[in-house]
This record gives sequence, structure tokens and C-alpha cells, in this order.
Amino acid sequence: MAFGVKREELEAWKRNVAEGHIAFLTHYWFEPRFPGVKTITKVGCDDLGKLADWCRRYGLNPAYIHERTPFPHFDLIGDKQAEILRSEGQWEQLRRFGMA
Repeated sequence: MAFGVKREELEAWKRNVAEGHIAFLTHYWFEPRFPGVKTITKVGCDDLGKLADWCRRYGLNPAYIHERTPFPHFDLIGDKQAEILRSEGQWEQLRRFGMA
């Protein structure tokens, strides 16, 4: 389940993904399989080649891209999530979700 996302943020993320941009959407998340994990960042891009290149740039396996039409994305969680958000300059999301 996703918590803490405003409709405008979700719509902006969808628009950016559809336009072929690498887009970030962080939200609170509860998944019993990942105890202690409270947030997830969906990194989306409609250009699967571009998204796969982005994954490789960070040492992530593109095989884990969720190829869900119309919003393909890669899920970032844990320490790698905060590390990549810092590298990408996503300061507002880092502060908002307590990862700064």
C-alpha cells in the first residue's frame, strides 16, 4: 500500500514517465516481506532502454524492472534508495521521508 503521495505528485510522475524522463516517486510503504522498510521509491521511464541504462549506472539489475504498461518502473528500497536519491539530487523526497 502507498501512503503520503498527493494526487498532483502522482500525476506529475506519470506525465514525466510517459514523456520518457527518469522520474522519481517516493512514498510510505508497508510490505510484510520487508520488515523495517517504511518507504519505497518508484523510478519510472517509458523508455525501457533508458531505464535499463539508468539501472546499470547504479549497479542495479534491469531484470527487476517492472514492465507494467503504461508506467514501467524500478523499485528502490533500503540503503540503496537513499544513496541513489542523494546522487540524483532528490533532496525534497529525502527530507520529506526522513532519509536526509
